[in-house]
Parts: sequence; C-alpha cells; structure tokens
Amino acid sequence: MGWESISFATTSWWVRGLTLQSSQAVSNAKRLGWPLTEVGEALYLTRAPGGYPFYLVDKEQPHSDPVQKVCLGVSDLQRSTHYWTTLLGMKVVEKNEEKKTVLLGFADTHCKLELRDNGGTVDHGTAFGRIAFSCPREQLPDLEALMKKENQKILTPLVSLDTPGKTTVEVVILADPDGHEICFVGDEAFRQLSKVDPEGNKLLDKAMAEDKSDEWFAKHNRQKAAA
Repeated sequence: MGWESISFATTSWWVRGLTLQSSQAVSNAKRLGWPLTEVGEALYLTRAPGGYPFYLVDKEQPHSDPVQKVCLGVSDLQRSTHYWTTLLGMKVVEKNEEKKTVLLGFADTHCKLELRDNGGTVDHGTAFGRIAFSCPREQLPDLEALMKKENQKILTPLVSLDTPGKTTVEVVILADPDGHEICFVGDEAFRQLSKVDPEGNKLLDKAMAEDKSDEWFAKHNRQKAAA
C-alpha cells in the first residue's frame, strides 16, 4: 500500500510501552536519580509521573527516529494481526509465541508496532490516544473504500481539514477491533504542517501559561482525563 509511518501519538494505559533508543536519555535519568529498572541487555524500564512505561535502549540515538517501537495491548492477537497485516498492509517482522506478541512494520527503517495479547478485553479507561501514519494523499479514498467493503469501523470518513494560513490536510480515522484509533493522513500536506516553526517554543510557553482547562473542567463538574 505504500504507507509510511510518521508518528505514534498515544496517551493511554493500554499502550504497553514506548521504546526509545537513546544513551543520552539513560544518562539523564541516572544523573537526575529517576527510577530505572534494567530489564535486558542495555535495556531499561522507567515510568513517567503518571505511570506511563518507557523502555530506554542504552545505545547512541539513531539519525532517523529514536522511537523504535510502540506496544499495544489487544484482546485477540490473531484477529488484530489479521487486521493490521491484511487490511492495513503491515508486514510481520517477528512472532514470539511465549510472550504472545507480534512485531509489525511497514519498512525496516520505520518505527515498529508490537501487538501483545492481553488475554481478555482491552479497557481504555478515561484515557485516549491515536496512532498516526502518513501515506500518499491519493491512497486515502482506496483505504476508506476497503474499510467500508470489509465492514470495518470508520470513526471519521475522508475529510479535508483547513489550517488558517497553511495547507489543507486530508485524513481518515479508523478503529481496529479493540478500538485503537488509527489516523491516516495525506503525506504531502502533513509534511508541510510538520515543519519546525521558529516561534514554536515561544508559542507553546504562551499557550501553557494561558491554559484554563482546569478551571473549565471544575466549572462544568467534569473530571479531566489522565493517562
């Protein structure tokens, strides 16, 4: 199909771990006294303040993407493998019968997706997340048509999203058998929108300083989602 993995934007406990290759990250954690557990050769497990698991590979960061793998919990490994390979075109890189995992990828140089059998249903709780891929814009209608033909869930049909002063990007958002959201976006426009803004840090600091989300949730007597 020609998909190219761009990012894994996820925020949820059903993401079983994010693997990064960076000796600098390991060094920083040790220097700051952040808890690290050695779980393999040159491999450490650490957790974000909210409990989100990160696996750090103690090797020099690659020139491409330091994110090596994202692991998702699934309720039926065979069913999920069929969905991601037969329908979405990922290739099986490795199977581990003992750990009940399957490692998938679109290409050797791209971040990999690992599916791990939970042995039951996947509870998303109050967290949310989305895995994002890019592909040539012309392939999006075919993807949508295939999912309709196979009676698969489409959360957002093919839509064009305008960004003021910038390009228009097209996306299709799907859900796999366990409800993991998957966004496919037109690569050409996405790359334009992904360019580094020289004012990015300043704008982010300003937005964070002006954030009123806690007040909004309190006012509406609603609980703010947490990972």
